[in-house]
Amino acid sequence: MKFRIFILLFALAVGFSYGQEVTSKADNYFYSYAYDDAIIEYNKHMQQGKFITNNQLLNLADSYFQTGEYNKASKLYLDINKNDTIMSAHRFNKMLQSLAKISEQERVKAFLKSKSNSLESELVENAEFNYLLFDKKETESAGFFIFTLTGNSEFSDFSPAFHDDKLLFSSGRKNKSKRIYGPSGESYLDIYEADIEKGGNIGNVSVYKGVPDSPFHKSTPFYSSTTGGTYYVLSNAKGKNLAFDEKGKNALAIGMAYEGGLFRFLLKDLSTSFYYPFYDDENERLYFAANFEDSYGGTDLYYVVTNNGQVMSEPINMGPRINTPGNEIAPFVYDNSLFFSSDVFYGVGGMDVYRSNIQPDNTFSIPVNLGEGINSKYDEFGFIIRPGEGHELMGYFSSNRPGGKGNDDIYGFKVAAKPGPRTLIFKGKVVKPQYDEPIAGVEVKVLDNNGGLLSQMFTKEDGTYQVEIPYTDIVSMEMIKDGYSTFRETYNPKELEELQKAPLQVQLASLSDIVKEKEGKKVLNVNNFFFETGKSNVNIAMTAELDKVVDAIKKFPELRISIETHTDSKGGSSSNKRISEKRSQAIKAYLLSNGVSSENITKAVGYGEEKIINNCTNGVYCLDFLHKQNLRTLFVIDNYDAISQ
Repeated sequence: MKFRIFILLFALAVGFSYGQEVTSKADNYFYSYAYDDAIIEYNKHMQQGKFITNNQLLNLADSYFQTGEYNKASKLYLDINKNDTIMSAHRFNKMLQSLAKISEQERVKAFLKSKSNSLESELVENAEFNYLLFDKKETESAGFFIFTLTGNSEFSDFSPAFHDDKLLFSSGRKNKSKRIYGPSGESYLDIYEADIEKGGNIGNVSVYKGVPDSPFHKSTPFYSSTTGGTYYVLSNAKGKNLAFDEKGKNALAIGMAYEGGLFRFLLKDLSTSFYYPFYDDENERLYFAANFEDSYGGTDLYYVVTNNGQVMSEPINMGPRINTPGNEIAPFVYDNSLFFSSDVFYGVGGMDVYRSNIQPDNTFSIPVNLGEGINSKYDEFGFIIRPGEGHELMGYFSSNRPGGKGNDDIYGFKVAAKPGPRTLIFKGKVVKPQYDEPIAGVEVKVLDNNGGLLSQMFTKEDGTYQVEIPYTDIVSMEMIKDGYSTFRETYNPKELEELQKAPLQVQLASLSDIVKEKEGKKVLNVNNFFFETGKSNVNIAMTAELDKVVDAIKKFPELRISIETHTDSKGGSSSNKRISEKRSQAIKAYLLSNGVSSENITKAVGYGEEKIINNCTNGVYCLDFLHKQNLRTLFVIDNYDAISQ
């Protein structure tokens, strides 16, 4: 068993052993990681007609999975998933991983669709987005130059970390101060350091003296020049003896060794193992992997807030945008991006390296697979990166791919720019003026330069939205909801760059806010305005109200209006009719010249004095203000019932 695999799965397997009753020799083999022997014993039980529980069948499926017999594993997972409800999220991931490994990717996608209501929405979105990137070949031009390190050994070497001009890493290579660790056949893990030579190779490998000596595990270091200390994982021990919880379990803790020799435990629980510490100097967060009860599957990524090296918060799960039903390990933050590894089912192989961009509000974008430039069908993890000798970036990662010296080996790489496919994120909130009340259920569409749909979603209860797409130069965004105005905007590359810096809040006016009831009709809510006596030309005083009509139609492009003008009873009926018709046509011409489509105007009618609204008809004496009540223009909404649903 590879050391890295053992370290990762130690807490999971032990947890399973205490959650299940060991009733057979096969169970003992399984919980001791002897998967080949477990397969033989479970099959012997079935051949002899002995009863085998579904939990034991899942153990058998896990054993097939661990030994690479994915056809057999997937069949068992599928049968149990169909007939029982005991499948955990972690094993559901293994089922989909097994199907993906035997080229049943379409079946995996079908499972995602059929289970979309019961799965985390972020998981489904992450999977669909990464499948899209693979289909578009977005990950094939990563530009990695990968090289092997002469400092690797025939044993497990993994989890590199920068220490100024040196490289720290974990290794199971033989060491006089370490005993042999049974499950791996290698030495208890220790931390080593090496000089980083010109070109990136390493030399002068020796045991790292920056942490206290221990006969047990010391691994996965991270050095912080800001705090002046080394964060690392170590076995819980009391002096020269391992420390166990009441169930006989020994777990891994995270400690910190200062350059002056001081040591302290930062995260320690005899029943919980912690892995892969990373300290972010900028926001004083300590990231790590663990398998708490709130895990989304296997090991999840967490962080704690610190202050001057002191842990100041409970572990905070990084949520379903980052964590999946699989295992997430080895966090590393560089240039506002979180790099980590996951064995989630939609990857290239086992553990793959992903990148998620950290947003201005400290949320995370969809993690994108770095692609086959660095990932393979084997395990890649422990990714680190920083500026190189020239203009390129350089870094290291671990892998158990063929061609190395040992079980896990450390590889170096160089790359021209921050790796990972380029994406665009459209994020923000849709609100209603004037108090910015959130609007739920708004359809948000992202379109390409030809109007083709790239992505869509609906705003949540709090009015928020987030859409992510592969990068493209020209993008349009459209927001639509019945009864509300429509938002449409097109962005060029420079505008897209600005849009990534902060969430975009969009106001959508409610139709009810721009409509009023008048004379038994639904009309646009504009103030009354007047033509000069005997004239039909649009004057400056009228344009402010007519521009409200233009704005309303821009916001509600589905509006269909009739323009109705009315006069008072002064003058002759026929002349009033003619002047009224000319006024309606003048208003129509103004609207058309200001961007309103002719399709939005059903008709323009001049009624003259045909529809007097008071008693001021022909032959009746009225004061001027009463006559003026009949001088009016209405913009009647002909399709109000249809668009207000």
